[in-house]
Amino acid sequence: MPGEKASAKPSSSKPVLVFDGDCGFCTTTANWIKMNSKVALEIAPYQWTDLDQYGLTTEEAAAKVQVVVGDKVFAGHYCMSKLLLIQPNIFLKIIGAVMVMPGVEPISAKIYTWIAANRQKLPGGTPACKLPRAW
Repeated sequence: MPGEKASAKPSSSKPVLVFDGDCGFCTTTANWIKMNSKVALEIAPYQWTDLDQYGLTTEEAAAKVQVVVGDKVFAGHYCMSKLLLIQPNIFLKIIGAVMVMPGVEPISAKIYTWIAANRQKLPGGTPACKLPRAW
């Protein structure tokens, strides 16, 4: 699947959501996902996580949210899609699949990029959440 890479070693039996622990919006969102997921998962702020065990760099983890499922890592909108695809609810699975379908995937990527760029303005966000512009 595009947007996935092999991790250094398989994660625990639970998927691991790696996010920016310095961002209020990201922390709020990660906690909400963990609380509402029907699949047990771990959440791990990248700043306090041994990223090498997942084959991630600090730059990758700082740039996009990541989810490690087995021996695969999914980033950004692929991460969000994968989180929906692993849920038992068929409607969430369908939404996750549609997010990465040809024709829709670029839109999903743009929505993720917009949210990431504006996360300091979203609920739970603070000025510390603002990402520097990548020009």
